[in-house]
Amino acid sequence: MIDIHTHILPGIDDGADSWEATLNLARAAVSEGITTLIATPHHANGRYTNFASEVQELTRLANERLVASGIPLSIAPGQEIRVHEDLLDAWQRGELLSLAGSMYVLIEMPSNHIPTKMEELIHELRVMNLTPIIAHPERNAEIVKSSDRLARLVDRGACAQVTTHSLLGGFGKQIEKTAWSLCKSGLVHVISSDAHHPERRGFRLREAYEAIGRRMGEPWADYYFANAQCVADNRDFGMQPKVQVPSKSSISRLFSFFYRP
Repeated sequence: MIDIHTHILPGIDDGADSWEATLNLARAAVSEGITTLIATPHHANGRYTNFASEVQELTRLANERLVASGIPLSIAPGQEIRVHEDLLDAWQRGELLSLAGSMYVLIEMPSNHIPTKMEELIHELRVMNLTPIIAHPERNAEIVKSSDRLARLVDRGACAQVTTHSLLGGFGKQIEKTAWSLCKSGLVHVISSDAHHPERRGFRLREAYEAIGRRMGEPWADYYFANAQCVADNRDFGMQPKVQVPSKSSISRLFSFFYRP
């Protein structure tokens, strides 16, 4: 499994606070069957500013520690970039990172509103051959009120990533309801953990895929699974399947899905 949104790098945001915490998160990822994850520390969110060069160097050091500790996990660099007025100029200055060097960029909106120039930003990023992935839209107050607000952004060329904890009720019933509604409306393209801590806010990626298989059908679990790999491989996302009610046999096949050779 691939996880495209994590806070595993030590001491630079509200995720892992030490190398020990980084290694503990890495071990938790491996125990779930995750082989590759993308480190996405916060950038320009009003509290943290992690420039591209710093993230790349810390990712290099993290991978060295993983090898030395015998942990079979690979970390790629990225950022969770808060929408701000200087974003496009910051990209030109080389301060920002895409996800694992791909065409995909993880973009975070404020939790209480959609920025007024969000559609314009999406357009400009697409002109630059970048595909914005909106992080956890299910936790945005305007989208909670109306999924049409996210639909407009997707129509403009954005993709969306829902968090495992949202689907599994970790942020409350309303956000859980919104997360599933967005998925079933075809407005979500990737599932990721947004992991910060192995116990308090871990991965739950396998659990989320299982829930998707039960509620939406195995083809949707396959779709989200494959799209995470597409980010890592810098490929276009696949075609969305139709929502279906899975049979008992398809649920049984889903469990074997996580243990492919």
